[in-house]
Amino acid sequence: MNELSVTLSRGVARVTEAALGPYQSAVIRIGFSLTWLLFLLREFPHRRELYGPTGPWGWNLAKQLTADNHAFTALLWSDSRLWFECCYTLAILASAALLLGWRTRAASLLFMVGVLSLQNRSVFVGDGGDNVLHLMSFYLVFTRCGQVWSLDARRAARAAAARARGVRVAADRVGPVLWAVLGAALGAVTLTGRFDNGWLIPALLWTAWAALGLWWAAGRRQAWDQPRILLDVITNVLHNGALAVIMAEACLIYATAGWYKIQGSRWQDGTAVYYPLHLDYFSPWPGLADLMSSSGTIMMVAAYGTVMVQVAFPFTLFNRRVKNVLLVLMMTEHAVIAVVLGLPFFSLAMIAADAVFLPTGFLRRLGGLVAGARARLVRRGGPAVPPPRSPEEAAPGRVGFSA
Repeated sequence: MNELSVTLSRGVARVTEAALGPYQSAVIRIGFSLTWLLFLLREFPHRRELYGPTGPWGWNLAKQLTADNHAFTALLWSDSRLWFECCYTLAILASAALLLGWRTRAASLLFMVGVLSLQNRSVFVGDGGDNVLHLMSFYLVFTRCGQVWSLDARRAARAAAARARGVRVAADRVGPVLWAVLGAALGAVTLTGRFDNGWLIPALLWTAWAALGLWWAAGRRQAWDQPRILLDVITNVLHNGALAVIMAEACLIYATAGWYKIQGSRWQDGTAVYYPLHLDYFSPWPGLADLMSSSGTIMMVAAYGTVMVQVAFPFTLFNRRVKNVLLVLMMTEHAVIAVVLGLPFFSLAMIAADAVFLPTGFLRRLGGLVAGARARLVRRGGPAVPPPRSPEEAAPGRVGFSA
């Protein structure tokens, strides 16, 4: 009984004392925001046809559909072109802010609003990668994904270094202003009755806005030690839970895809990969597709290998070495799909989802290589601010509205 109590107490302490997987949460933040940003930029010349009020899927049709399925989209608050352009631009800016890790909590909320607004506006645009991005944009709101590799983390490291030298750190001005602006916008939308398709998104936005205010107030008042600790514990629990859900979602995607493939006759006889290679829609490089499909052995290995990797991956999480091998195979497969079948954004979304399983040691070494390469390219004068030795030392969540 004592051993069970000790084990449970250790488990509770691990979940509540720290936000686990800081590098994994950072890499999925970067991966999904980059995927969405590149998609928005590539489709910028065609944005009005895809999501605009005058597109093939008209404003009235979208209004009728969202009235039935209660999907959230800010694009249906007005049918003016100016409103559409503002929403599309905001989606681009939110993606860029989340990619850089600038005011990560506010950026993650705006990122979610942008993804849901555009995708729910035209549900017939996109592919499987959009479904993954749709879900992950919601999960990212609950994560502390700005602990490392972000402007928030760098700002927190600089503030910690200044305090260590005895230098007074100026109060954060941008965070409270951003909080007030977002609160005013949220209040205006609520009072005008725009949230008429469900309660989940407005409840989430209001809760997050209130939590950010409490976090700032607790950080400003020295006497609020207990509320600060409580908020930190709640944030860590939400982060760790969301990270577990992201992992489970990725496993579920691969497991269901693999088991559905097993039931298909084309996958059973090893010819399923052959047919997409000869569809005009999925053949950006016809010569490369013909070269690959000319070998029956390659087609059979690709078909059977895909099924085996997808079905086996969830069961390999208990063996780190096997899991890492299959992880490399899946990422390589998605990279091939991006080139051969012309589905770059689907592949980027899936690679970003896979990245949550990457080992921490590998991600730290990768971050060190990128930082070294950046330092050699920039060649800035003066002493650089040393990065924090651990995410806990930086504690970006305690500085303003950062993480």
